[in-house]
Amino acid sequence: MIRIWGRPNSICTKRVLWAFVEVGVEFDLTLASGTMGPDGHISRGAEPWGKVDEPWFRAMNPNGTIPVIDDDGFVLWESIAIIAWLANRYGDGILHDGRPETIARAVQWMSWTNEHLEPPLNTQILELHRLPEDQRTPGAVDEAGEAIARSVEGLEAQLARTAYVAGDRFSMGDIPTGAAVYRWRVFGQWGGPMPHVDAWLARLGEREGFRRHVAPPELHV
Repeated sequence: MIRIWGRPNSICTKRVLWAFVEVGVEFDLTLASGTMGPDGHISRGAEPWGKVDEPWFRAMNPNGTIPVIDDDGFVLWESIAIIAWLANRYGDGILHDGRPETIARAVQWMSWTNEHLEPPLNTQILELHRLPEDQRTPGAVDEAGEAIARSVEGLEAQLARTAYVAGDRFSMGDIPTGAAVYRWRVFGQWGGPMPHVDAWLARLGEREGFRRHVAPPELHV
């Protein structure tokens, strides 16, 4: 069984948990975080689950971030790398079809999610839910929302051409992208009409990994 350190309401952790379900591999989750704990975010005085600054954890991941996996002695951090490992080691065609073009396009959208969606989305989460009101920045939510909406317009255009981000079948590229876009919807910051994104999210919503680790709204705050 693969060990994983993270927390269920971490967007990066939930990506990996979804991927575990897709490939049918069991995991043992240990709660770990430098910013969140059972009583919420550290900005509100909550104690984090910790572990990430302990020497044994830093030996696994010098960045002190989550998630991290240990697959029978093979240690890996960064959620995109972990998803790619699960796809290639256990996926057997489930998370990509083996074609270099499909793999490259999947990685393209995974990287796009990290670089274009996650930074403003994290701003929205902090400003709307995690930071005390006296620590919030006026206008930050609207500014972040505009940035996300501009980016998602490109996703809408892609999904007008293909059923999924890397082609006409589900791939690992849909996992980070789907989790992030759904989170944007959970926070009620949805932009204008995006019928192809809506249809794509509905298709993702039929997948067990999505239903278990992404769909519950309480896992996003």
